[in-house]
Amino acid sequence: MTEMIEIPDAEGDWEPATELRADVRNPVRQASMFQSATWPLSSLALLSVDLEAVARRLRLTLETSWDGHGGVQAAFFVLDGTDFVVTHHEGDAPGTHVWTRKGGPVDPAGRMGSLLAALGVGPEAVSYSTWGVGTDLSHLPAAWGRGRGKPTRSHQDIWDSFKRRPGMFVSRVTFGAVVGFLNGYAVASDKALLDGFREWLATKLGYGSNLVYWVLAEKLIFPDGRPEEPWSPEIEQHAVAGLIGLIDEFFDHLATDPKDHPGMV
Repeated sequence: MTEMIEIPDAEGDWEPATELRADVRNPVRQASMFQSATWPLSSLALLSVDLEAVARRLRLTLETSWDGHGGVQAAFFVLDGTDFVVTHHEGDAPGTHVWTRKGGPVDPAGRMGSLLAALGVGPEAVSYSTWGVGTDLSHLPAAWGRGRGKPTRSHQDIWDSFKRRPGMFVSRVTFGAVVGFLNGYAVASDKALLDGFREWLATKLGYGSNLVYWVLAEKLIFPDGRPEEPWSPEIEQHAVAGLIGLIDEFFDHLATDPKDHPGMV
């Protein structure tokens, strides 16, 4: 079993990594999982540090989702011009998996050097990597093989997984979070999942063809008027269930008239 290395907590004056102001002292800036849905990722290294400790150090917010390897916690952020992702899948050995995409230093070791410096640890924290002499790739985590030889999942399959376990895709199951996930998925899939949903809702209401789908859905979910915010957990649960029900009803409509949604597979 890999021996975990302690890393220091955040410096005293570091703000949360989600802050967008120019004068923040935290060296990293965090992007959301939804913003980053279309990033092509390359595996970089496994660190012998706990992911939650990484999040505490860099003041990151961990997001919870799910893929073909099960539940995953992740944070997306930019450091010294490089887009980083740090993850840990349930069932994988202890440690933090590091992924990158194009940008910043071309040399992978240079990228890792920037991250180690921000974490306040040395190269001894690198359990193994995908570069350099002596790299040991004999025990790569299962998550690093994702997408290889796997059949493409249909959008309907992904929707079925989401509606069964929305908490594996969004950190808090609220109406706004579900809409945010769906909007991110729409960007990543070129609107393949809900293409035509807004028009179908407007037809169902008899008006509102100029409104976004979540506003139209709210009008159907709350026929007596939208509740004042902040919503209680019970109202959030009702709104999420109502939106899921409307999407399922839309899919039932497509099953009888599939030409309304040429993007569905």
